[in-house]
Amino acid sequence: MAVQRRRLVAVTREVSPAFAACELTHLAREPIDVRVARQQHAAYVALLEELRCAVEHLPAEPSLPDSVFVEDAAVVVDELAVITRPGAASRRGETASVAAALARHRPLARIEAPATLDGGDVLRIGRRLFAGLSSRTSRDGVDQLAALLAPFGYAVEGVELDGCLHLKTAVTEVAEGTVIINPAWIGRARFAAYEQIEVDADEPFAANALRVAGDGTDGDTVVVPAAFPRTADRLAAHGLRVRTVDVAEIAKAEGGVTCCSILLAASAAQP
Repeated sequence: MAVQRRRLVAVTREVSPAFAACELTHLAREPIDVRVARQQHAAYVALLEELRCAVEHLPAEPSLPDSVFVEDAAVVVDELAVITRPGAASRRGETASVAAALARHRPLARIEAPATLDGGDVLRIGRRLFAGLSSRTSRDGVDQLAALLAPFGYAVEGVELDGCLHLKTAVTEVAEGTVIINPAWIGRARFAAYEQIEVDADEPFAANALRVAGDGTDGDTVVVPAAFPRTADRLAAHGLRVRTVDVAEIAKAEGGVTCCSILLAASAAQP
């Protein structure tokens, strides 16, 4: 008999009209067509809905260019939502509205100054969380996250990375016990406990994939940017269900498919 899972909630936010003024760390600035970015984001949200997520839409933030990337504002586990303190000062105004949305689903805790932590640096695999030590996430931020989650039985490990913005640019979980990884940006040894699928060498950003859990009647689906067909084929060859979505305009702002949503299981009190 199939195991019934609680429905996934997906918190998303509309693309800011100021999106073209986004923060950039590793990419050269290119012109961004905000209209196209909104179209691509709408297609991304429609795919989440097709995959049976209950999407909660936050309105655009005209004064916060990067605010579509809601993932960075929180780290959510079953018992708690930890509101982050983003490493880019320009992004710290994004957390208040995300906190208000998540308060309907989880008790809240917060990363306190002067520590910094971006949600995109935190990869959860079961009861184990890996936290990238990046230009946006400090050791103190990782230590605070570990202290907040330890009472619930989670272990948090700091991970060194190089050449990319966030840990989840370099590695994500695509199935139970399986990760997709770009070994040029993150050491494979730290993830030796998991089966590893390497990105195609010509698609270095393809390690940012979004696993959307099925509801017990359908299996999990891995969402991959349409720009990375070779890596998508590698995932499919491992028996994974793969869907692609065009996020090319969003990628110009150093965003990927995990960045634009916070996925969490609905609480037991919710349908």
